[in-house]
Amino acid sequence: MTQTVKFASRVFNRVLGAPELSASLGSGGANSALRSLADIPGPSTPSFLAELFCKRGLSRLHELQVQGAARFGPVWLANFGTVRTVYLAAPELVEQLLRQEGPRPERCSFSPWTEHRRHRQLACGLLTAEGEEWQRLRTLLAPLLLRPQAAASYAETLGDVVHDLVRRLRRQRGRGAGPPALVRDVAGEFYRFGLEGIAAVLLGSRLGCLETEVPPDTETFIRAVGSVFVSTLLTMAMPNWLHRLVPGPWGRLCRDWDQMFAFAQQHVEQREAEMGMRNQGKPEGGTEPRAHLTYFLFREKMPAPSIVGNVTELLLAGVDTVSNTLSWALYELSRHPEVQTALHSEITAALGPSSCAHPPAAALSQLRLLKAVVKEVLRLYPVVPGNSRVPDRDIRVGDYIIPKNTLVSLCHYATSRDPAQFPEPNSFRPARWLGDNPAPHPFASLPFGFGKRSCMGRRLAELELQMALAQILTHFEVQPEPGAAPVQPMTRTVLVPERSINLQFVDR
Repeated sequence: MTQTVKFASRVFNRVLGAPELSASLGSGGANSALRSLADIPGPSTPSFLAELFCKRGLSRLHELQVQGAARFGPVWLANFGTVRTVYLAAPELVEQLLRQEGPRPERCSFSPWTEHRRHRQLACGLLTAEGEEWQRLRTLLAPLLLRPQAAASYAETLGDVVHDLVRRLRRQRGRGAGPPALVRDVAGEFYRFGLEGIAAVLLGSRLGCLETEVPPDTETFIRAVGSVFVSTLLTMAMPNWLHRLVPGPWGRLCRDWDQMFAFAQQHVEQREAEMGMRNQGKPEGGTEPRAHLTYFLFREKMPAPSIVGNVTELLLAGVDTVSNTLSWALYELSRHPEVQTALHSEITAALGPSSCAHPPAAALSQLRLLKAVVKEVLRLYPVVPGNSRVPDRDIRVGDYIIPKNTLVSLCHYATSRDPAQFPEPNSFRPARWLGDNPAPHPFASLPFGFGKRSCMGRRLAELELQMALAQILTHFEVQPEPGAAPVQPMTRTVLVPERSINLQFVDR
């Protein structure tokens, strides 16, 4: 298949033809006992569409995974117009599919994003590139982000950002009605923190997201990040021809991406100009500038449009992972003071009662409870509740043959809340990751994906989360908002809080 699967009938009419079974069928080979797509259970198209578009269905896609598994078992099939999707909601089946991937795994990527790049003649970044272009970008970026020592090299840069976050939380307390220590909409604060952190790593510059007065262009970018996931969900639920009749969602998506590209372009051009000035005045063998990703990409002779495309997409990817996970982590810790007390004791015992501003990454990685808290939060609230693949050949999954070019959805939210894997699956229990209980299936919780399509920024995100939690809990006891009702997650392409999380940050 030469293009990513799109929600357009002309593509799927071709994709969903009746292909001949290939000679290789995964681990089982050809077998008359194996069943076809026609044998997979699932809802009727009208009931499936009713679930999607009634009762806030698009915002409940993560819950529909759990309901689908309960009704039909670990494998089911649903049709959305001409789009046929196989859903997998058992970790052993997810593993079976992922271990049969080819050298360039293809997923049903955000096709409206790709269409925006084509329409505006912009370069794709790592999130939207496919095939050989994706492979080239992945090979170039992996050494700069995925290796533990590469992420650790940014600890000092991130430490400065975390220090500013603590100062901002102090300033934001008591604004509006409520207790004097209350900070409203912590996810909004952590959005600013996430953008400031990833920008410092990518661009080597500070954007002012955590200052009292945030620069207007930075505020515009923050709003675009929040908006683009909503417009993405709406446009992906519409075939391309419908964009002409209902132009609002597509126009909003293009506006969001245009603003983000313009923001990244401005900052990349500034870095390029600074590097040019340094090179003119720097003798051979002189000191390198402070490392940032854009510098390395220019050094590798990547074309400027490609750098802008990658920086734009990485800025977006680096915000939601950190902001949402940090929001949920503090929300759960505020509701489980015994876990918070134990975690505070672990942090102060390892780093000291005042916790230095720049704790070594190696020291943080040794804090078992801290790592368990992050893993448990990502289990309960995976940033990406579902992923997908489009196999490039016929494969066997369980008792079924999945033809090539069939869209397969991996239900990570459902597997990570499977009671067979996680007793009391809806409870916040970090101790389950400390080795006292039987380990869950390794593919039951995959917050960062698996294999060549795994999250490029995993190491960086984990370091940023660990540093932020360590500093926040050193300075504050985090308490819930008095009388506040529980906050539920909702799907907005990524998983986010359904309403604002307000928390008290009480000085220790």
